[in-house]
Amino acid sequence: MNRTILFLLLFVLLGSATAWYLLTNSDAKASQLGEDRRFKVENTDDIYKIFIADRRRGERTMLKRKDGFWSYNEKYTARPSAVQSVLDAIRRVEMQYQPPKAAVQNMVKSLAADGIKVEIYNKNNQLLKSYYIGGSTSDERGTYMILDGAEQPYVAHIPGWEGNLRFRFNLKGDDWRDKTIFAEKATDIQSITIEYPKNKNKSFRLEKNGANYKIKPFYDVTPVINRPLKAGKVEQYLEGFRSLGAEAFENENPKRDSVRQLTPFSIITMKNIKGEEKSIRLFPIFTNHDVVERYLVDVNNGDFMLIQHLVFGKVMWGYDFFFE
Repeated sequence: MNRTILFLLLFVLLGSATAWYLLTNSDAKASQLGEDRRFKVENTDDIYKIFIADRRRGERTMLKRKDGFWSYNEKYTARPSAVQSVLDAIRRVEMQYQPPKAAVQNMVKSLAADGIKVEIYNKNNQLLKSYYIGGSTSDERGTYMILDGAEQPYVAHIPGWEGNLRFRFNLKGDDWRDKTIFAEKATDIQSITIEYPKNKNKSFRLEKNGANYKIKPFYDVTPVINRPLKAGKVEQYLEGFRSLGAEAFENENPKRDSVRQLTPFSIITMKNIKGEEKSIRLFPIFTNHDVVERYLVDVNNGDFMLIQHLVFGKVMWGYDFFFE
C-alpha cells in the first residue's frame, strides 16, 4: 500500500515537472515566434538615426535628428514631409499575414537581392530595429518584409493605408532634401537687396538700422525717393521671407549651364543678423501667352531650382512700393 502511494506521488511529481517544462518551453517558443513579426517602433521620439540602403540602385541614405530638424546624409536639411512619412511607417507598420510555405524561399531570395535595408537607432546609437523591405503583393495592399537575422518573411502593411511601403523609404537624392530657400523671421533680417538688371529704377537696398529700416536705390543712377515710408510696409515685406520654398530641384536639368549664362530677371539677396547670406538669381519661364508663372533659380549654394511666381511674387517689390 505504501509502495502504491509512493508510485502515485512520483507520477504526479514527474507529470508536474513535464507540464512545467512544456509550458515554459512553449512560452519561450511563442515569444521567439512573435518577435520576428514585430516590425514597428511605436515611440518615434526615441528614434535619432535612420539608415536606408538600396542595393539595387546603390543608394545610401542617412537621416539624423538634429536640434529642431532632421539632416540628410549629414550635409543637407531633410524635407520634413519625407521624414514624417518614414517615421509614420516605422511607428504603424505591422504584420498582415504569414505567406504560404511554397512562397517563402523566393521571397527570401528577392528580399536578399533587391530589398531595402532599414536600420533604426536611438539617441545612444543603439540599434532598435533592423529589417528588409521588398516588393508588394499583386493587389498592392501588402509589402514583403523580414527582420534582419530572421528566417520567416511576412506580408506587412499600415492599417488604414494602401500601397507599397517601399515607396516611403526609397526616395533618391534631392527627393530627400528640404526645398526651403528663405526661412527667416522678420526681426532676424539685417538686409535685403533686390536687383532688376533690366529695370534698375525698381532695384533697392533695405537695411536694418537699430529699431528702424532704411531703403535706398540699389544703383547710384536711380533718383532717391524722399517721401515718407508707408506705415507697416517694411514689416509686411520682411514677413514674406518667413517661408519661401521651391517647387522642385533642377540640379539634373540639362539646360542648367546655359541658363546660368543669361542675364537674370532679378537677384534677391538676404543677410540675417548673424551675417549669414543667401542669394538667388531668377530666370523667367514664359508660357505661350508670354506670362511668367515660374522661374529657374540659381542659388549661391550651388543648387538649381524651380520656383513659382505665385509664391515668390510677394517679395519681388519695386523701390517705390514702400513710399507714400
